[in-house]
Amino acid sequence: MYRLSVRDHLMIAHSFKGEVFGPAQNMHGATYVVDVAFQRSALDSDNLVIDIGLASDALKAILAKYNYCNLDEVEEFAGQNTTTEFMAKVIFERLAEAIKAGTLGETAKGIERIEVKLNESHIAWASFEGAL
Repeated sequence: MYRLSVRDHLMIAHSFKGEVFGPAQNMHGATYVVDVAFQRSALDSDNLVIDIGLASDALKAILAKYNYCNLDEVEEFAGQNTTTEFMAKVIFERLAEAIKAGTLGETAKGIERIEVKLNESHIAWASFEGAL
């Protein structure tokens, strides 16, 4: 399986509901380093997994919607705990939609899997990986 990865970052604020979250029930911030791995079993006719520029631009555009936001105030997340795991899947879904819409170019149509990893720190991260 071939992989091409791009990286960006996202700064958010949020709080969680539920005793399981302890002090994270209070408002707090996070700066995620976001790694996305695009995967396919064969390269395209130009020997690419995906156009790295288009992949980087798409990720940046998706993250811009949430960057510097209090996720507690984002309507689409009403009633949700916006955990790192949850946000990894949200970003995955937005990338899948962009591929389907053609935003990432013709080469992206060959992508079979995407993994989105949100690194909270040097000791903790979460990811979501799925097939397209």
